[in-house]
Amino acid sequence: MAFTAETLAAEDRFLAAILHCADQMLAIYRESPRIASIFAAQQRWLMAHAGFALHYGHPDYENSGLYSGRFVDFAVKNDIASRNTAAAFMQEMLAYRFLRPAPGADKRTRYLEPTEIAEQHFTRWLVTHMMILDSLDGGERAEKIAADPAAMMAAIQPRIAKAIIGSQAVRSPGPTFNLFNWANSGGLVMDYLISRLPDFPRTAKRVVVGPLSLRELREQFMISNTHLKRLLTQASNMGSVGWSEPSRKGDFWLSRPFILEYWNYQASKFAIIDAAAEAVLGPAVLDEPQARRVV
Repeated sequence: MAFTAETLAAEDRFLAAILHCADQMLAIYRESPRIASIFAAQQRWLMAHAGFALHYGHPDYENSGLYSGRFVDFAVKNDIASRNTAAAFMQEMLAYRFLRPAPGADKRTRYLEPTEIAEQHFTRWLVTHMMILDSLDGGERAEKIAADPAAMMAAIQPRIAKAIIGSQAVRSPGPTFNLFNWANSGGLVMDYLISRLPDFPRTAKRVVVGPLSLRELREQFMISNTHLKRLLTQASNMGSVGWSEPSRKGDFWLSRPFILEYWNYQASKFAIIDAAAEAVLGPAVLDEPQARRVV
């Protein structure tokens, strides 16, 4: 049986999975900032999932196929983006060569398909999450996907996309998470802050992560000084982050509610991914009592 969000959220050792996931997202960014920009804000991340799902075969559609009109309608219908934003995203993906015209497509409809580099990075995203799930219960999800990544991606990703797009727990886990994740590059800044956590005692009101260099953040994530300061000031005014000394001096800290928002988001996301994997691959492990013991 797949993990539930409640099981993961209640497990203290899930912190290691959260930190590993944050580190992996940052690693993707460092290797390819342009492809990682798709993961840098929730709206773009949801649009990317929607595009892949339509290409592979979204469960709500009789036929698979990605083209601009269908994508824009889907984004608007599911409250992901406006028509103009969705259309601009498609053009951007074509310009960056993450999408290309599909060969042999109907001339009346300009079908599109992900390029190899886009598929490779999204497959890496999927395998990374499967490896983390495997580390929790000793399953073999990642190994099964690696045996036929193209087919597994096509079968699993649309299920993940549909569940994520329909999940309030993933799309809106809390005010501070939403503040970061809807800002340009804010999701990457949030991943970086969470990756700095040394631990997370559940009773702690805040956790100190050490000194924070705004210059390092600006340079690493190509974010303007004004935008970064505004983002951190808003989060500070919410009581979600802060410094131990006035004027942004001393150690930086994250509040318990902020960490829990991120924690619960990850739990909900991983539960969705595990449910999709189980539907396609079958149970991760057969020994249920051992499987549910998170290690």
